[in-house]
Amino acid sequence: MLDLEFAQVCDPGRVRETNEDFLGHFPPASPAEVRSRGWLFALADGVGGHERGEVASRLAVESVLEGFRHAAANAQLASLLPKLIQSANGQVYAAANTSGTAVGRMATTLVLCALRFDQAVISHAGDSRCYLIRDGRATPLTRDHTLAAEQAQLGFLSAQEASQASTRHVLSRAVGSDLVLTADTTQIQVNPEDVLMLCSDGLHGPLPAAEIAYVITHRDDLQAAAERLVAIANERDGSDNVSAQLIRIHSVERMGMYRGRPYRLR
Repeated sequence: MLDLEFAQVCDPGRVRETNEDFLGHFPPASPAEVRSRGWLFALADGVGGHERGEVASRLAVESVLEGFRHAAANAQLASLLPKLIQSANGQVYAAANTSGTAVGRMATTLVLCALRFDQAVISHAGDSRCYLIRDGRATPLTRDHTLAAEQAQLGFLSAQEASQASTRHVLSRAVGSDLVLTADTTQIQVNPEDVLMLCSDGLHGPLPAAEIAYVITHRDDLQAAAERLVAIANERDGSDNVSAQLIRIHSVERMGMYRGRPYRLR
């Protein structure tokens, strides 16, 4: 059966008075629910200022957790997660307009990671990331939805230029910015000893992937690893909120699919 441990840190950084990041998770209550529903982790980084980002990030995370909790058992995670993000988008968008906030001024990034059997499904909008740490390497499983990242994808900027461009923090997609939102979704098979990390740009901005992998792989204590990553980010920058969720896989349940139904592999 899928077995994991997790740790998380959500820190305001060294400059900002408020923390516009928000974290949450859904823990299955029984072995049966581990198989029928699985785990869900969510991280959001609000934008908008004047505490509006704080409202947006909390609303988005609470929305997806509530939707996941009430979703049909054995739902296909790859189709469920983008629906949850779209629902959260509608709630944040409506809240912005109801409160009189100008459209686009209250929004949030959102990255989700759901795990069941031997699969992880990641869905996101914005520049909060999910990494897979395996065999001493950290591989991003998400693509930043920023103007600089899109220019790099089109070949107008190199990866190095995009990392330093003034538009690297300008979001091209975010929860609540527009009435309709398309989330990017990917699915991978996970192995024992894999670590998945969700983080805001306050962490992945100052820390390269190689250093992220080093810190995690050289610490058995997952909470200590998360705290060390956040401490390094604050030492090097600290101008933004810094958040991370680390998920270490201990065991998985290998499954196959037949006519849309999972079955255990011997």
